[in-house]
Amino acid sequence: MLKDTENWFTSWFDTPYYHILYKDRDYDEALVFMKNLTQFLNLKKKQTILDLACGRGRHAVSLNELGFDVTGVDLSTESILYAKSFENETLRFDVHDMCKPYHKKFDAVFNLFTSFGYFEKEEDNFRTIAAIKANLNEGGKGVIDFMNVNTVITNLVEKETKTVGKITFHIHRYVNEGYIYKDISFTDNNDDYFFTEKVKALKLEDFKNYFKKAGIELLCTFGDYNLKEFDPLHSPRLILIFS
Repeated sequence: MLKDTENWFTSWFDTPYYHILYKDRDYDEALVFMKNLTQFLNLKKKQTILDLACGRGRHAVSLNELGFDVTGVDLSTESILYAKSFENETLRFDVHDMCKPYHKKFDAVFNLFTSFGYFEKEEDNFRTIAAIKANLNEGGKGVIDFMNVNTVITNLVEKETKTVGKITFHIHRYVNEGYIYKDISFTDNNDDYFFTEKVKALKLEDFKNYFKKAGIELLCTFGDYNLKEFDPLHSPRLILIFS
């Protein structure tokens, strides 16, 4: 059974295979990043944070453990169903389209771990930026944690095989027409599966153009989770702080 979708994230994120492939993501790293980020932003305990495209809630849980009132939203119903097991009075999760403003405002809005640039339509990238602005309280800060495209392309591993449990994933990475692709194929219980991840290869100048159009001020950029200065050629991440 061969599976694919026009909007790849709609189906891929809702499969158990997505979480099997990426099950080793580092919760300790997420906590360190959230500590560094909230300290830099001078956020106080009990202030409100929206984790936009939160997945299964890795960062939202870390933020809540640090004392913040957190709402995590994601388009994936399966991810949100899983994340709801962590809910408490100051941590909640909801299914939501990141292109549209949420129905509340927050002291900070975080979009983390390259959860941007998925869309087929360029206008949806801008709509997401505008939605983040709409969800910020007066004086609130937005954060986008994106890949550094230059570093990713320079170090791109074209083909890789990864075995997790009984499943062997065959991964093919490539760049085409301004997007970075990852084709993922595998077999499980005699069924063949194929999914494609596709992310727009956005650079700092692209984000600056979005921000200018949306009337957003870029305050600073960082290049890794320890908030070191952004180096366009060598930094692993592109972390943007704006208001």
